[in-house]
Amino acid sequence: MVRFLYCHGFASGPRSTKGVAFDEHFAAKGVRVDRLNLRVPSFEHLRLSAMIEVTRAAIGGPDDRAVIVGSSLGGLTAARTAERDPRVVALMLLAPAFQLVARWKDQLGPAWDEWQRTGWREVSDYTTGGPARVDFGFVEDVAAIDVGFPDLAIPTLVMHGIHDDAVPVDHSRRFAEGRANVRLVELDDGHELAASLPRLLAEADAFLPGFL
Repeated sequence: MVRFLYCHGFASGPRSTKGVAFDEHFAAKGVRVDRLNLRVPSFEHLRLSAMIEVTRAAIGGPDDRAVIVGSSLGGLTAARTAERDPRVVALMLLAPAFQLVARWKDQLGPAWDEWQRTGWREVSDYTTGGPARVDFGFVEDVAAIDVGFPDLAIPTLVMHGIHDDAVPVDHSRRFAEGRANVRLVELDDGHELAASLPRLLAEADAFLPGFL
């Protein structure tokens, strides 16, 4: 059996706008999308390692296969899962959060040092609509896993906005460079890719059915 999994981004959840859009779009075609909950083991103590294990468990048994769509941190999760698990047969990555720790350390500046000192960073939780916090163990866990770019040989479609100020498109350009199995589509959009949703679904229609 081939499962279709959707991995949401940081501070998001299974009810994310893009996740629901993919679910409804493919449900109309008779294809089930499993929108995973990657707020694990909890949002306060988020761990990429746990997110990868949840994703691997969702694939099923040893003879099952999966196609994964991942957004931002979910894209990083999907890519690192595929790197570790040969049951993943194709990926669609939406503004994947490659090199997360180095980017956040540069972007946050003194706030990074404060996060490391206190152990906590205050963030906005898009799922609850309110404030939340994440412990420093999250980025320590990411740093142990997200070394270099994922080593992938499976068909991979990357969609990235050229105006993305959270994950610069240059990261996806460097990931795609020299990889015959990776196709990068650059969009006139920002990180959320909200304006590009029809294009995302159209690209998914062209790319994914061959693997489902």
